[in-house]
Amino acid sequence: MLPGRKQRRVPPGAGRLPRVAGPRGLWRNWAGNITARPVRSASPSSVEEVARTVTAAAEDGLTVKPVGTGHSVTAAAATDGVLMHPERLSGIQAIDRAAGTVTAAMGTPLRQLNVALAAEALSLTAMGDIMEQTVAGAVSTGTHGSGRDSGSMAAQLTALQLVTADGSLLTCSRHENADVFAAARIGLGALGVITSVTFAVEPLFLLTAREEPMSFDRVTAEFEELTACNEHFEFYWFPHTGNCTTKRDNRSAEPIAPVGRISGWIEDELLSNGVFGLLCAVGKAAPAAIPGIARLTSRALSARTYTDIPYKVLTSPRRVRFVEMEYAVPREAAVQALCEVKAMMDASDLRISFPVQVRVAPADRIPLSTASGRDSAYIAVHLYRGTPHGAYFDAVERIMTAYGGRPHWGKLHSRDAAYLAGVYPRFGEFVALRDRLDPDRVFGNAYLQRVLGD
Repeated sequence: MLPGRKQRRVPPGAGRLPRVAGPRGLWRNWAGNITARPVRSASPSSVEEVARTVTAAAEDGLTVKPVGTGHSVTAAAATDGVLMHPERLSGIQAIDRAAGTVTAAMGTPLRQLNVALAAEALSLTAMGDIMEQTVAGAVSTGTHGSGRDSGSMAAQLTALQLVTADGSLLTCSRHENADVFAAARIGLGALGVITSVTFAVEPLFLLTAREEPMSFDRVTAEFEELTACNEHFEFYWFPHTGNCTTKRDNRSAEPIAPVGRISGWIEDELLSNGVFGLLCAVGKAAPAAIPGIARLTSRALSARTYTDIPYKVLTSPRRVRFVEMEYAVPREAAVQALCEVKAMMDASDLRISFPVQVRVAPADRIPLSTASGRDSAYIAVHLYRGTPHGAYFDAVERIMTAYGGRPHWGKLHSRDAAYLAGVYPRFGEFVALRDRLDPDRVFGNAYLQRVLGD
């Protein structure tokens, strides 16, 4: 128990027994690169059942890890103890229009949240570029989009509830258990099980998106202007070419003018998913064909402008499965770091079929946020799943770490606690809080041991 903090101990007999099963068999993440075989699994449908699952695991000497939709390509949620599935604890719990907030249970998919908010003429300010994750998983690993002024999804939280290792339920906000709230917004699952989150929301608004091709030289020369003059700016550079595709999203007073159903299907489904997936498979089988494929794909998407509600502009379907590494570097170092990545690729024998994504975010005050204390740029590299990634990711990682880069917690990297303590000024604060909340490492696993230490 934490002295001086409001908390509630969930009674051992409260609520129904959690639905606990024997092993579900092998669990595999979305990308297929991480597997786990838990001793048992649980699917709680209430906060009381979450608490009882946690305390039962601790009594049995097992670790417990909640797992959402498996979109992390790290082993952050893997365990050989108890794997907690949140699908029975989902849905919108409250909308407070006066306060401008929405509260959702841990297992609520982002898609469900966004659709429900739009039906109430409300919206999150910003979001990541996919909607498949659960709300708890998305915030815990630092999911972000690209925004000049709008930060990660965790930065939009106003409150959360957390079941800790002893079964206590903490209600956390800037006014209640504020130190826990500060850290648990991006907690990697190391501090407890987030059972609900409360986001700040605002009245529904429109964004006008402008997508257009642009040369690598122009994008890098105008990067500062493009990020300063647009609410949301991002771009993709296609390796083996000098071509990029850019996207600028800004609030608009224009009437809604969505992408046409047929043209949207052609570009977003047929080309960006169907044809691109086929070409990635060809490139995996015949790497020598990749430069030619890159020249083709980099010219396949045409310029377009459309206006729609935020989640329909900021997110897109991602059906081609891949592994990914993403680093946050100081925003002023973005162009130089990216140019070094391009020079490295040009001088190597690497054949890379996936474009490199570049986004931005403002500084925040979350201890383990990749944007903690500094305006940041994100450089993400991807490879089609099943393609050997070691040489490529290692080479990019060496460039990123030379700039004090911080790896995305849900994406592949090789950094450990010794390195991370040097690039996160508040790293020690987080570790000390973990020692208080989970001294016996009920929520531990090999990934957390590597990135946070013992």
